[in-house]
Amino acid sequence: MRKDKNAIEATKSQNRIGLGTIITGDITSEGGFRIDGKVIGNLKTPSKVVIGKDGMIDGSLECDHADIEGTFKGKLIVNGLLSLKSTAVIEGDVVISKLAIEPGATFNASCTMDTGVKTLNDSSKKGKTA
Repeated sequence: MRKDKNAIEATKSQNRIGLGTIITGDITSEGGFRIDGKVIGNLKTPSKVVIGKDGMIDGSLECDHADIEGTFKGKLIVNGLLSLKSTAVIEGDVVISKLAIEPGATFNASCTMDTGVKTLNDSSKKGKTA
């Protein structure tokens, strides 16, 4: 029972990479992130990631939800909502379920919306004959 409580607390924890901090390498965490510094590498978490106005990720990001005000370059996989603020700059490949973009955001990426509906449609086509 104690192990389950620790796992729940880990997903609620918030990690912060402050302004002026540069991290090079891969990061895996159960908790969410607020990034105001720079990450060069891969970040994976089942929680929410916020990239602040001065924040940057150059690599890959896989998370549940993301709010981006800063810069992202690389492969972005968001299982839920990707929210881009007006100051956001996105370059690379994006795979998402839901997308919200404020006017002014720069979105130079190939984007794939991966939803359950797409999977259902693909399954229904297999059973039909022409």
